[in-house]
Amino acid sequence: MTVKIGIMGYGNLGKGLEYAIMQNSDLELAAVFTRRDPKTVSIITQNVKVYHADDVFDFQDKIDVLILCTSSAYDLPKQTARYASAFNVVDSFDTHAKIPEHFKAVDIAAKNADKTAVIAAGWDPGMFSLNRLYAQAILPDGDSCTFWGKGISQGHSDAIRHIANVKDARQYTIPKEEALKQVRSGSFENLGIRQKHLRECFVVIDETKLCDDEKSVDILKNEIEHKIKSMPDYFDKYDTKVHFISEEDLIKKHSGMPHGGFVFHCGTTGKNRENRHIIEYSLKLDSNPEFTASILAAYARAAYRLNKDGVSGAKTVFDIAPAYIINKTGEELRSTIL
Repeated sequence: MTVKIGIMGYGNLGKGLEYAIMQNSDLELAAVFTRRDPKTVSIITQNVKVYHADDVFDFQDKIDVLILCTSSAYDLPKQTARYASAFNVVDSFDTHAKIPEHFKAVDIAAKNADKTAVIAAGWDPGMFSLNRLYAQAILPDGDSCTFWGKGISQGHSDAIRHIANVKDARQYTIPKEEALKQVRSGSFENLGIRQKHLRECFVVIDETKLCDDEKSVDILKNEIEHKIKSMPDYFDKYDTKVHFISEEDLIKKHSGMPHGGFVFHCGTTGKNRENRHIIEYSLKLDSNPEFTASILAAYARAAYRLNKDGVSGAKTVFDIAPAYIINKTGEELRSTIL
């Protein structure tokens, strides 16, 4: 059976999702929704139209799963629950500290509508979360540690772009080499957030806000830098570097969307805990949005199947069996992958 997908938001993630749908024979793009003028948005899938976001509720009987490709920081906290009142939905909400409250709000809306909502389905939270869970279940006497990067964080870059007088921005998350070496040796001691990562930001100021007064330009840059470095949940707990560059340099040097990271778990077994084991899971991504979109596509399949099974409410990757996310039967899985 074909699952009809609606895409809400057509930025980098939405475009990546369109590519992902094309690679899954059981998924079909039904419509794309945008807050821009639909006439200005071109997609590559033939015979599929682009509509304004306000029209989405007219498609309740035409879409099986609505995948939200909007801002995790500014849109999903309100949008996911709203759309879960009418659709099966999937999002990639990535503010770890706020996942519990996001889950509760979405769960109420989805249950009231008998819909299934999968939240936080990216690679972290998401795939990395599963690896942390499996490792901790297998080696309960141990410690886990996660590194992100080197790569561009879509959510953090978007958060910077929402700051007044910022025209564009890219934010790189960079693991500190000394911390990686320490963890690979089996030591997890004294590794707080600040010890593990550096956040490096490249920012383009809106030139319409600049003037010839050099002192005023410096004041504006200082204000923006302070807002970045003090932003809760994003930068305030990290060592952060901010560089102001031209739009030309940003396009030339920072147009790619690479990312990746590592999950480590070190645990012990044996009568006297004499045997040590280190689990390492890593990702190296050429395109963060395209990889994240591929995860969203897989969990859209799961949301549809779960809803057909009578399951409603909010779900995370922890709640969904692996067989639900792949386009194979149980028999095929047992004979080809198990």
